[in-house]
Amino acid sequence: MMQFAKLKMRAWGHRFLALWVTLVLGVTNIGEVQAQTSDLVSGNALRVCADPANYPMSSKDETGFENDLAKLVASKLDLPLQYTWYPMATGFIRNSLGAKKCDLVIAYAQGHELVLNTNHYFTSVYVLIVPNDSDLAGVETLADPALKGRRIGIIAGTPPSAHMARNGLIGKAKPYNLVVDRRHENPAQDMLSDLESGDIDAAILWGPLGGPLVHSDHPDFKLVPLIKEQLPPRLFYRITMGVRQGEKVWQRKLNSLIRRNQGEINTLLHNAGVPLVNDLGTEVLEVSN
Repeated sequence: MMQFAKLKMRAWGHRFLALWVTLVLGVTNIGEVQAQTSDLVSGNALRVCADPANYPMSSKDETGFENDLAKLVASKLDLPLQYTWYPMATGFIRNSLGAKKCDLVIAYAQGHELVLNTNHYFTSVYVLIVPNDSDLAGVETLADPALKGRRIGIIAGTPPSAHMARNGLIGKAKPYNLVVDRRHENPAQDMLSDLESGDIDAAILWGPLGGPLVHSDHPDFKLVPLIKEQLPPRLFYRITMGVRQGEKVWQRKLNSLIRRNQGEINTLLHNAGVPLVNDLGTEVLEVSN
């Protein structure tokens, strides 16, 4: 099992940071896009690239919090909102933003070369999820001895896997697939259903995925942001909006929009159940409505 964990983490090192906090994107040629000209970004609509089946982040019925963020951005720009739908998997950027079918990815991890990142507009962290009445409700770190011998759900190959391996928790872990077409399979919802049924004792998910699902569907669960893990890999990530490489004018326009509306953005994310932390991932942010 330890070898399994190492192989998974090595694969994750090449995959992670494409998206909202456990997704893999294919190689794209958008780096070839030259400096922005006036016809690269539509002036008639906010054209957003999104996954049609990635609830609670984005969905074709527009019930995800990324859909709400897109509506907010569109309203501030005084533009109608249009979507290009494509599964958030291999080829997502190449077939949407890179193909110039749309102009904006609402949520994208900071620092990834496939897109030009805006300034980050929130930071979030992986979370441990347990039933409120569980004897694990007081656990705050993955090194807690109370987790020994427990069956923990984990998306295979994600950063918390390394922490679990370090603390001897992989042997009894229940892995869930990382790269899936969420139109047909939903590992996060499956994991929380297994926690509800007692098949697992705890679940670990990326905060913007697990937080809203607990907020909307599992009021009997406790969400514990993993902000006390001291060793690598880090479990917090800064999230930006993504535009095509070279589109500096569009990037600066969005940076200005984010800066002016940060309070409203924070409130929207908080109300959706997204756990927000400071930029160092060491403290949970309090947000007033």
